[in-house]
Amino acid sequence: MPVPVPQQRAASAAETSHGADLTLLVIEDDPAGAFTVPELPATAGTRVRVRTARNLTEAGRLLTDDVDCILLDLALPTGSEARSAVEGADELATLKHVLRIAPRHAVLALTAEDDAGLAAEAVRVGAQDYLFRGELDGRLLSRAIRYAVERKRADVAQHQLTESRLRAQENARLERGLLPTPLLEGSDLRFAARYRPGRSRALLGGDFYDTVRTPDGTVHVMIGDVCGHGPDEAALGVELRIAWRALTLAGLCGDELLSTLQQVLEHERESEEIFATLCTVDITPDGRRAGLCLAGHPAPLITRHGRAAHLLPYEDGGPALGLLPRARWPRRQVDLGGSWSLLMYTDGLIEGRVGPDSTQRLGQDGMVAMINRQLAQGLTGEDLLEAAVTQVRELNGGELTDDVAVLLLDRDQEHIRRRGLNAHRGRSIPRPRPEPAALTAPANPASAQRPPL
Repeated sequence: MPVPVPQQRAASAAETSHGADLTLLVIEDDPAGAFTVPELPATAGTRVRVRTARNLTEAGRLLTDDVDCILLDLALPTGSEARSAVEGADELATLKHVLRIAPRHAVLALTAEDDAGLAAEAVRVGAQDYLFRGELDGRLLSRAIRYAVERKRADVAQHQLTESRLRAQENARLERGLLPTPLLEGSDLRFAARYRPGRSRALLGGDFYDTVRTPDGTVHVMIGDVCGHGPDEAALGVELRIAWRALTLAGLCGDELLSTLQQVLEHERESEEIFATLCTVDITPDGRRAGLCLAGHPAPLITRHGRAAHLLPYEDGGPALGLLPRARWPRRQVDLGGSWSLLMYTDGLIEGRVGPDSTQRLGQDGMVAMINRQLAQGLTGEDLLEAAVTQVRELNGGELTDDVAVLLLDRDQEHIRRRGLNAHRGRSIPRPRPEPAALTAPANPASAQRPPL
C-alpha cells in the first residue's frame, strides 16, 4: 500500500510534542491503495515518519525501538502466514498479536464506521484509541497519534509505579516478618524496643536484637550491629539473630555461643572486612543477677530505684565478631538488684551530633546524661525509648544516617509483690463438704437405735 509522506511546514516549539518527530508504523494490506495517510495540516505540529508493513511478518521486521505508534487495520486478513502467529479465530486476534510483540508501543485501531462495537472492544483489549476510515483527516490523525503516544507513556509509567508499589509492599511484609518477636511468656520482666533503620524507606537495617526465655526461667537478651546499613548488612543481621536464638534455645551462652556466632558470620559475610558487634545479657530466673558478654559493643545502661543511671562494667569485653579468628569473650557476673531497668542500644544512638552545626558526637556520657534527665521527668518504658530516639534525632539536626536499635528491660519488685498478693487473694478457698447423712454420727448417742436382743 503506497502511503505518501505528508507535506508539512516547520512547526513552532509550542506545537510540537516534546520537540521530537514521531515514527508511525502502518500495518495495512491494501494493494489498491484505498487507504492513504492524509496530508497533515500546518497546524498539526509534529513531523511523522511513516513505515508500511503488509503483514505481521513484515511488521515484526520494521518494528524497532524508534517506532512510536502503530496504526493497525483491524480488517487485515489473517492468511496462512498470519494464522500461524496468532491464537484463535476471533476478530481481534491480529490486534492481540501486535500487542504481544509490541508491549511498549502505542497502538491505534483502524476500522469501518459500522464496526463501532469492534473498535470499542479493541480499546478494551489494549489499543490506545481507534479511528474510522471514513472520518480520517490529517488533523484527526495527528491528534490521535500524539494522544496515543502520550497515553501509552502514561500507561507504562502507571504500570511501573504499580509494580514498584507492589514490590515495596512485598519488601515491607518481608522485612516485618524478619523483625523479632520476643519470647518472654512466664517472665516478670517488661520489654520494650525501638528500631529505626538508616536506609531510606526501609524497615530493616544492619542492627539486630532478640530476647527469649528458656525453660529454666533464664531470660536471654541480645543486641548487635553489623558494620554498614545496606540490604546485605540487614540480611546478615537477620542470619546472626536467628542463629543466636537457635543456639540460645539449644543451651549455649557466653564464650561458646559467641565463638559459634563468629563462625556463622565468617561463612556468611561477603568480605573479610565485614564484622559485627554484639552484647548479650543472661538474667537469672530470680531477676537479680545477670551474665554480661561484650563483643566490641557499647555497654548497657542500668538504673535502679533512687539511683542515677550508669553504664555496666565494660573493661572485660572482647573484640567484635569477625576480627580475630581465635578471640575469647569473658562472661562477667553483674548484680542487678530487686528493681531495675536495663537499656541496651547500638552505636547509632550515641554517634549523632549534639547540634546541627557541631562536629561533636553525643557519646556514651552524653547519652547517660540525657537518659537521666528523661528519667527525672518520670518517663519509663515505651515513652522513655521514644523520647530518647526523638531527642537524639533533634540534636543531630535531622534523621540519623546510621541504624538505631534500643531495648529496655524492666523489673519492678513492688509490682511483682502486689501482683502475687492479688493472685493469692483471688484464689477460691475450698469449703469442707458436708458428710452424707448415712455416714454422719448421731448427735445424741441415746437416740441411736439399739440392735435387737
